[in-house]
Amino acid sequence: MYIPRRYEEKDKEKIFRFIREYSFGILISTKDGLPVGTHIPLLLHRNAAGEDVLTGHISRGNEQKSTLTDGATVLVIFNGPHAYVSPRWYTRLNVPTWDYIAVHVYGQIRIIQGAELKDALSRLTDNYEQHQPHPVKMDEIPEKTLDDDLRGILGFEIGIREIQAAYKLSQNRDEESYHNVITQLAAKDEMAQKIAAEMQERSADLFNPHSS
Repeated sequence: MYIPRRYEEKDKEKIFRFIREYSFGILISTKDGLPVGTHIPLLLHRNAAGEDVLTGHISRGNEQKSTLTDGATVLVIFNGPHAYVSPRWYTRLNVPTWDYIAVHVYGQIRIIQGAELKDALSRLTDNYEQHQPHPVKMDEIPEKTLDDDLRGILGFEIGIREIQAAYKLSQNRDEESYHNVITQLAAKDEMAQKIAAEMQERSADLFNPHSS
């Protein structure tokens, strides 16, 4: 991913928090010389070997399954909040732009099955059910229903090899313009407000890096 240096985020913990919050990613691989992608939830965790990995699964009816073999390299894209930025918000008129947060993860596939796949599905279910009023546990699902579903999916673990994180948040603007953008975005929809909040959190370090 093209990331000018001023927009590159290197804080691993911040990036991992982002991946966990925006965990519905796009899994991309190559089939017959063309990119193919599937939108799926992916769970970030540390495996038994102490490695940071993503786990997920796709339907066996999905043509992408043939590209997901042990050792295959894949790309996962996690998209976060984004917002249009009007040049009217700057102290000097410039061109319009878009502020956004996005993370690309490159890694290698390892196919999982049997008890390991069941464990991965259990962790995924627990992760998304935890905030429900009455969380569902895997052991509540009828055994035949679960076994039928397991036969219909291909499970995998992605060993993370490289992370690219772009936090394009008007870092190239003067201080007054920067805060004008925050004010304008804070008055708009929820996605724009999230960009504004991230910008506000960074403002002190951006314009007064020695304040702390």
